[in-house]
Amino acid sequence: MERILIIEDELNFLEVLEMYFKGKGYLVDAATTGEEAVPKLKDADVVVSDIKLPGEIDGISILERVKTMYPEVPVILITAYASVKDAVRALKLGAEDYIIKPFDLEKLEVVVKKALEAYSLRREVEELRKELERIYQEQNFIAKSPGMNKVMDIVRRVAPQDVNVLIVGESGTGKSLLARIIHGLSPRKSRNFVSINCAAIPETLLESELFGFEKGSFTGAHTRKRGLFEIAQGGTIFLDEISNMSPMMQVKLLNAIQEKKIRRVGGEVEVNVDVRIITATNRDIEKMVERGEFREDLFYRLDVVRIEIPPLRERKEDIPLLAQHFVDFYSRKFGKKILGIEKNAMKILENYNWPGNVRELENIIERAVALEDGEYITEESLPEKIAHFKEIKEGFNLEKYIEEEMKRYLKSAYMRAGKNKKKAAELLGITYRSFKYYWKKYNL
Repeated sequence: MERILIIEDELNFLEVLEMYFKGKGYLVDAATTGEEAVPKLKDADVVVSDIKLPGEIDGISILERVKTMYPEVPVILITAYASVKDAVRALKLGAEDYIIKPFDLEKLEVVVKKALEAYSLRREVEELRKELERIYQEQNFIAKSPGMNKVMDIVRRVAPQDVNVLIVGESGTGKSLLARIIHGLSPRKSRNFVSINCAAIPETLLESELFGFEKGSFTGAHTRKRGLFEIAQGGTIFLDEISNMSPMMQVKLLNAIQEKKIRRVGGEVEVNVDVRIITATNRDIEKMVERGEFREDLFYRLDVVRIEIPPLRERKEDIPLLAQHFVDFYSRKFGKKILGIEKNAMKILENYNWPGNVRELENIIERAVALEDGEYITEESLPEKIAHFKEIKEGFNLEKYIEEEMKRYLKSAYMRAGKNKKKAAELLGITYRSFKYYWKKYNL
């Protein structure tokens, strides 16, 4: 039940308003002065106040206090004195409405209902905003598929536990992002998160990047440099593409994990390190262990908890959410007002197999937003390899597929040509006679 706070110094009129709204099922608080009303503002869903009130706090002051303390709560001002100046001032300060006495109670009820509906909508929007902020801050992963719900359940359970985590998944699935989420939900979140791609650093440099080096340890080492293990002290270090690490570096990493100590390149003193290690790979690391390409003892040190991220083609329920997220992001970045994705374009995105996973989807949407001039992403904004992709499954009918494509192109050309068939035929590079033949054949 919504609670109305009515502030009115005319006792008879106040009683009438109280009785009326209580009879309509509302909870009603009443006050005859602004001073009496102030403590009751915190419980109100809507405030109805006379502008002229005894004391120092009048209706305008009540409005200003509400907008300062409870900005979402609507305020309706009533007065016996019609003043355009007062009305304009009230609306500028954020009043929901301004009503002049005398008025029908039914009219006031309509205004109250509209104000409460707007208040309810604002609260829903605010709650949604807070929920989205919570998701971005605590999870930062956009997904609703069963596969990703399972992943996030493991993340929530393992993040507070100080154990090493191995994340496996195809390129572009979001392994680095997931590592950051684990760190952000862990007791180490106030300390550094550092990451390195082991495949992107030459073997000769990887050791100095991880463990640092002493001055003069090699040509160009003019000063002492701390490695990532020291920089991550008390925090988390993320080693991406760990399967690309050389056998020699595997030995040194294993020693650092076991002893919780590292030695800078060219150094003699061991440095104690306290870090959580999260690793990731897009390869079958267990088969690498079987073939002797990756140390078994290191593998078991890293694979305490394994999280497998499913490829995007196996969680197509997430595509609309991700696509809309990227549309919103790049619309803001490019200063555009693109609202969403047309139904046909979304269907194309959902049917594609996404070998590049989420990273590929983001690139496609970025391109589409950059090219689109309208309010919605259309199929014309998508690359041909996406628009014309057709996954071949059991029961695939080539003739039917070709027929559907023919229909699509005929209709598209017809619309682009302003419903002129001769121009449409020219756009398609066929004769007018052929166009009419196919138009009739497909009953368009």
